[in-house]
Amino acid sequence: MSLRNTPIKRKLMAILLLTSGVVVALTCAAFIAAEFLTFRQTTLRQLATIGQVIAANSAAALAFDNPGDANETLAALRAERHVVAASLYDKDGKLFSKYPANLAAGDFPATPGKDGYRFEHSYLVGFQPVAHRDNQRLGTLYLKSDLEVMYERFRLYGGIAILVIVVSFLAAYTLSNVLQQQISQPILALAGTAKAISDRRDYSVRAKKLGQDELGLLTDAFNQMLDQIHEQNNALREKEERVRAMNVELEQRVRKRTAQLELANQELEQFAYVASHDLQEPLRMVSSYTQLLEQRYHDQLDDDAREFIAYAVDGATRMQRLISDLLELSRVGTRGKPLSPVDVHEVLGTVRVNLSPAIETAGAVVTNGELPTVMADATQLGQLLQNLISNAIKFHGAGRPHVHVRAVESAAEWVFSVHDDGIGMAPEYFKRIFIIFQRLHSKAEYPGTGIGLAICQRIVERHGGRIWVESELGKGSIFYFTIPKQKAN
Repeated sequence: MSLRNTPIKRKLMAILLLTSGVVVALTCAAFIAAEFLTFRQTTLRQLATIGQVIAANSAAALAFDNPGDANETLAALRAERHVVAASLYDKDGKLFSKYPANLAAGDFPATPGKDGYRFEHSYLVGFQPVAHRDNQRLGTLYLKSDLEVMYERFRLYGGIAILVIVVSFLAAYTLSNVLQQQISQPILALAGTAKAISDRRDYSVRAKKLGQDELGLLTDAFNQMLDQIHEQNNALREKEERVRAMNVELEQRVRKRTAQLELANQELEQFAYVASHDLQEPLRMVSSYTQLLEQRYHDQLDDDAREFIAYAVDGATRMQRLISDLLELSRVGTRGKPLSPVDVHEVLGTVRVNLSPAIETAGAVVTNGELPTVMADATQLGQLLQNLISNAIKFHGAGRPHVHVRAVESAAEWVFSVHDDGIGMAPEYFKRIFIIFQRLHSKAEYPGTGIGLAICQRIVERHGGRIWVESELGKGSIFYFTIPKQKAN
């Protein structure tokens, strides 16, 4: 029987009752066992005494071969109602006389057994020697007694034991019902206080102390703990109020700063428009008039002059390209379109068309695996793939360049890769190449502004993904980027 989920009052009651019940039951069992052993010995001695008397009175009948006297002697056993059978055997072991006379000879042992008395089944049986005064053996007496007297005694003892146990249980129940309250009442008071505190969150409640024992000390410790919790709770409330006030102030600052940033972004967009129009227009004029100067006065210019004009035109062209790339970088976050489902196959097809001149010039091969539909800005995703594939074609090795685009699905995102077999790069440059204006080669070797990969990183971050590279010198590079399956809020 488990008492784990039983109320403490019932636990104490059950413990007291079980303890007292076990003690009383063991006491009664010990008493009955002792009485059983004692009464067995007493019964055996009584039958042995009867046997000695009958044997002494039967000696003459056996000595003079007088069965009548023997039958009269055995008939005296009628006074012993528990002796159910008796018989005399002569010195040759033959049945000489029996009691009661109406029992058949087959109900008696065929021959005498070993002298002595013993318990067999539900009877006490014994063989008593019959002898002269000079100890000459004349025969053997057989006695058989039932144990009804012992059973009656034990039925009486059993009734007394049951009565004692019942009375003990009633007394134990009455006492335990009174005494257990000395233990359960303080504990229940503590439990009630704890429940009231838990329900109302009121740490000012205190448990009532009902004594100076261990439970009283426990009540004191419980109340001290409540004092500490109450103080800490008050301090925490004060801190929460201060934090709440600071949060309000911080939110106001954030809203103010956000408004300032929005204004700054608007001014930056306006500046980008001005830069796009007002800065590039003078450069186009410088480039156009310098080229016109070279055409009209070609015959009058020497080689140095023509070379200087070429430098001026090239510088203006590179400046225009640099301004254009800077504008693209600034517009990634400000001019991006809302994310929507985009078929990457279609985007890659558009990129192939845009890069067809470069592909044909380099003799490049651009292949792809199965590509998914993702949540993205189609224009920016196309710009991302175009920059990565364009770089793969630009930095090709001695052979015909091969670029492969593939996508692998994971639990929360798509991992795209652009693999090429170009010149590769050393590991120390893996992070540097994504920084604006960082170049690994001179402009004479490979043209460009050094902004393309920075734009790629900005686009990937705007989509909530990551971008990185794995490469080995002379063996090509693999650019990886991820796009989450769902746009992060």
